[in-house]
Amino acid sequence: MEQDREQFDNEIKLGYGIGDLRFGLSMDDVEEIMGEPEEVEESDEEDEFEHKAWNYWDSGFSFYFDKEDDYRLSCIETANPNVTLFGKKIFEMSQQEVEDLFKQNGVQSVEKEKIENNVTCLSYEHEMIDLYFEEGKLLAVNFGVHMDDNLEVLWPKEG
Repeated sequence: MEQDREQFDNEIKLGYGIGDLRFGLSMDDVEEIMGEPEEVEESDEEDEFEHKAWNYWDSGFSFYFDKEDDYRLSCIETANPNVTLFGKKIFEMSQQEVEDLFKQNGVQSVEKEKIENNVTCLSYEHEMIDLYFEEGKLLAVNFGVHMDDNLEVLWPKEG
């Protein structure tokens, strides 16, 4: 049973969060679940959105809180190798396998962009998830709360 619990805790739920970490949680709620962050970063004045990032380097997670959203959890970035999406450990998959996984789950619309240092970004805009690959190997995943066509935040419901 412990294996199921561990699997569940690392499952990315698009538009919802990961495990018990639901988008829309307060900073206090995230700290209660994760403990004190190892590093806190604040946005620079030239950043488009004022935000705070809480980094948990040991577990491979960063959590983003935007001022515009009353510093509620709105985005998560991870390099944790145990993370799953659609029930699969995506850090063990090639770029092509990840693309196929999205297609198998009804997600067709992807933008591919080569960025610096031979890194490719797969962006699934509607699902609010970006996956960064280097030479076909997944480096990091960044995913956020969903928005409607008017760019209004769609906070997930509890449960």
